[in-house]
Amino acid sequence: ARDVIEGLMVQRGLRRSFDPAVEHEAREAASSPQRDRAAGRRDLRSIPTFTIDPASARDFDDAISASVQDDGSWRVWVHIADVSAFVSPRDQVDREAYRRGTSVYVPGAVEPMLPEALSNQACSLVPGEDRLAVTVEMTIKGDRVTSSAFHRSVIRSDERLDYDRVDRIFAGRESAHAPWGEPLAAARAAAAALAARRAAQAAIVVESSEPDFVFDRQGNVVAAEEIAQTEAHRLIEHLMIAANEQVAGLLESRRVPALYRVHEPPDGASAERLIEQLASLGVPTPPVPGGALTPQQAAEVVGEASQLVERWVTSRGHGRRALTSLVLRSLKQAYYDPRNLGHAGLQSPCYCHFTSPIRRYPDLICHRALLSAVTGDVPAPEASFVAAAGPLSSAREREAMMIERDADDIALCFLLERTLIDAGRDAEFDGEVVGLVRSGAFLAFGPGLTFEGMLPVRRMRGDWWELNEEGTILKGAHSGGAIRLGDQVRVRVGRVDAPRGRVDLLPAGEEE
Repeated sequence: ARDVIEGLMVQRGLRRSFDPAVEHEAREAASSPQRDRAAGRRDLRSIPTFTIDPASARDFDDAISASVQDDGSWRVWVHIADVSAFVSPRDQVDREAYRRGTSVYVPGAVEPMLPEALSNQACSLVPGEDRLAVTVEMTIKGDRVTSSAFHRSVIRSDERLDYDRVDRIFAGRESAHAPWGEPLAAARAAAAALAARRAAQAAIVVESSEPDFVFDRQGNVVAAEEIAQTEAHRLIEHLMIAANEQVAGLLESRRVPALYRVHEPPDGASAERLIEQLASLGVPTPPVPGGALTPQQAAEVVGEASQLVERWVTSRGHGRRALTSLVLRSLKQAYYDPRNLGHAGLQSPCYCHFTSPIRRYPDLICHRALLSAVTGDVPAPEASFVAAAGPLSSAREREAMMIERDADDIALCFLLERTLIDAGRDAEFDGEVVGLVRSGAFLAFGPGLTFEGMLPVRRMRGDWWELNEEGTILKGAHSGGAIRLGDQVRVRVGRVDAPRGRVDLLPAGEEE
């Protein structure tokens, strides 16, 4: 599996290494003493600080500090690795980072945006080491950020936490320790308040999961676990969103050239179709205003529908993947643009990406723009450069997502082949319909619905199957039977094409 995934990355144009001159420049930048770069920075090393990342993470670009104030408000510091201190505009590392646009994460491998000397070493906010950061300091009162300040800082992380450990702490199965225990509790409370406000604003709610793969030394996939979004994930998500909003607001007010993260509202027709699709499946839907929907009304309808979907699938115990896909397809794709056009999914009037400069080039642009506005010791990005970077960064992001999705499919197919060796080629699996087209049904199946495959209608003999107008139900013309999105279906595997990441399914009990 590892070899096939490596071949996929090369075939899709990833270089899999850096030019020696880029590596040399990165090592030179990383080896210069950080104390020489720390002059004039806000010293925040005495504030208890921690990171929360996946257990497998190697680069840590964000850290958190938090405290409860006397008036009950929260003071939260979001520290982001100061990549701009090591990468200058137009140097060789910067040019290569611009060309790559983003890091690409696939099972068992990564194509980093920055060389390892920076991404995993000098810029990574590892515990116990002084690190250069750009800090967003926020006061959160009630459910709102009431004030913010921005600093070039020096920090020192006290603890490297992972999501599983934080969830155990929140569940009371593990103890939090000084000096980071109380700050973690304060950050939890602040994030919960911000989350409540987002829910009240009809922000889009999409609960998703991603597979986490385990390889043996020979490069074979031996296990996969679905990593669901938990409270620990949401804590980081809401605090990062708040920091991004504060940075974007300042850049907008100062009119500094920067890249905004734009998510335009859905059009009225897309929102109405989503409601029709959900209604055809018996899923509760919000009221829809009469007449043609404005973009703002459409965004509110989709946001409220996403929240109802989340409650419905939570109570039913199935259908999440299919219904989440319907919600996502009703939305426009987010992109990077030098114009602030708002973020409809977050119900945010002004938003940018600032919190991951190790792995996304737009974040590095926003760092330079912010520092030019608040310190003046960094030149503002050129407007023409920012305008060109938007479409390129958006394209690189889409390419990375396609590579990551296809690599996941390949890894899952190799794991399925291994599973069939143990279970037998005739093994039957419980599945769930996650997508429908005229030619068949896409199903997630197996333990934990880990695998995905296609069940063609030509294999469902004895009837003529037609897709309804909403695209949510395959109906049998003669039998009156129906296969609906979210339905549970029992299947067996017909064929696995692992190098292409494809699986053909058969109805349970049918021979090939």
